[in-house]
Amino acid sequence: MSGWSLDEWFVVTLARTIVDREVVFHGFASPCAQVAMHVARRTHAPRSMLIEGATYAVDPVTVFIPPTSNDLALHRDATYRMRFEEFFDAACRGDVDRMFLSGGQIDAHGNTNVTAIGGMPRPKIKLGGGGGGANISATIGALTLWTTRHRSGRTLVPELDFITDLGHVTPAGTRTALLHRGGGPQWLVTELGVFDFPDGRARLIARFPDVDLGDIERVTGFDLDVVPNLGVVADPTEAELAEVRAVDPLGVRRSEFTADELDRRFGAGG
Repeated sequence: MSGWSLDEWFVVTLARTIVDREVVFHGFASPCAQVAMHVARRTHAPRSMLIEGATYAVDPVTVFIPPTSNDLALHRDATYRMRFEEFFDAACRGDVDRMFLSGGQIDAHGNTNVTAIGGMPRPKIKLGGGGGGANISATIGALTLWTTRHRSGRTLVPELDFITDLGHVTPAGTRTALLHRGGGPQWLVTELGVFDFPDGRARLIARFPDVDLGDIERVTGFDLDVVPNLGVVADPTEAELAEVRAVDPLGVRRSEFTADELDRRFGAGG
């Protein structure tokens, strides 16, 4: 097998969180999740249903992922184009199985902040906002979280400045106590490793092989739960890498990573 880059491996790892036959959605400006959905459908999850996050096109046959999530290329050969309200009705009914979410801050329970760093009403940085994620994160079957900024030490934090999208436990109570039907965060993929949420709290289950546990502990703002005998993330297959490169020839996924992360290489010659 030829070598591969961290951004390719990251997208493959995101794609593997999708289960065949799931209805899957991503939000605005989410190139890694967007590429991952198409890779999953072209490999291990051929019967999944993909809903594009800005166009609400169902199962488009994309020639390439464009730099903007509003591009008409993402409508190509779609089986249907949902209206905005149709999608939110479906999500509130529980008809969407998985959503991809990221955040400027993520806590141990999988709550995410894409609203304000520094808190309201006078934030240090005003972010783009949730675009309805607060509603549908409560009802969608499972959430896959991701960030490419774990290493900064400012993303996985002990407490959010603002809760935009719901994890397993909030200051107002648990999902069960709040009568939310959605299953909450199931996976968190970062550029350093992969977490699951077995008891509603993030647990590190695998690391990328060029980082060690100490590296991850130093930049994680909450106490790190780790599986016994921590292993490494499973290598991408030749088929998975081929689909990443085919669906994203422009490398739009790379826009989510810093230059240092893009220099990380693995496999032959890595």
